[in-house]
Amino acid sequence: MVHFVGAGPGAPDLITVRGKKYLEEADIVIYAGSLVNPELLTYTKEGCQIYNSAKMTLEEVIEVVEKAEAEGKTTVRLHTGDPCIYGAIREQMDILDEKKIAYDYCPGVSAFCGAASALNLEYTLPDISQSVIITRMEGRTPVPSKESIQSFAAHQATMVVFLSTGMLEELSRRLIEGGYTADTPAAIVYKATWPEQKTFVCTVGTLAKTAAENNITKTALMIIGDTVAAGHYDRSKLYDPEFTTEFREATKSKTHHS
Repeated sequence: MVHFVGAGPGAPDLITVRGKKYLEEADIVIYAGSLVNPELLTYTKEGCQIYNSAKMTLEEVIEVVEKAEAEGKTTVRLHTGDPCIYGAIREQMDILDEKKIAYDYCPGVSAFCGAASALNLEYTLPDISQSVIITRMEGRTPVPSKESIQSFAAHQATMVVFLSTGMLEELSRRLIEGGYTADTPAAIVYKATWPEQKTFVCTVGTLAKTAAENNITKTALMIIGDTVAAGHYDRSKLYDPEFTTEFREATKSKTHHS
């Protein structure tokens, strides 16, 4: 059996209870060494074989899994954050389907959640933004043309940009071309939830300058939109005393002034 496990964004105690249990029981662990905190490997049992997939091809990863299956062993494929976002898990699952190897998927905490916690930020504020766009700049992995940064920027929603730290001048240009102003609030979060975490609040126009001044070249994500520095927003109706919910009757009525 293979368990795909989301390791969380960095802090070793942000793995789920289920994910930690799988790690403790695993005979084989294949972890994304370039991003997963190696402290998580201390949860493994004595005798567990550990492989760093940063040094492996997809074919080599599958070879280890097949050998483990033939020996009746359990494998954990440990991915950073929640692997449903830029996790390259589908290609692995397709091969396991072909080979009739059973697997399941334990979700984790994504870095976009960790970044919000680093800034004490709520992405969805009433009358500011009620949507979050998660995207990336085009690098070696292409992005469909209909999903350009410019087209997303037109929505003026909160945007979280992964895997683009080395392209911030171009990111700013595309955001402004799409509709954000240069002074739209923005933030850079480096290694969210890790001990070396750093946060920088800036603007769309100063993303590249902020990163350069602080030597941030990788392992960061960018947050774009007014929720980064919202000074005023409407209260949520969920806890408003004037609003009845399934669980609570309204306790206060509106006062009308003439």
